[in-house]
Amino acid sequence: MIQTVEAILSADGEIHLLSPLYHKTARRVFVTILEERPTKVINSSETALLSEASLGEDWNREEEDQAWLHLQSEL
Repeated sequence: MIQTVEAILSADGEIHLLSPLYHKTARRVFVTILEERPTKVINSSETALLSEASLGEDWNREEEDQAWLHLQSEL
């Protein structure tokens, strides 16, 4: 399972995880440095939960279904 977590990279090069990670064995990780600076500390699962309702309103509209209808294959 691939897992994405949020962290802060300090000016002295240290990575600070916003929530602890535990695995039974050692794992490889990739670190991606984003352009923007952190403004507010929110973990990724919180972000997904907070955006779910507003995205659902947008995505579950008839207009949205019509806009993407051409991408559905005929069976």
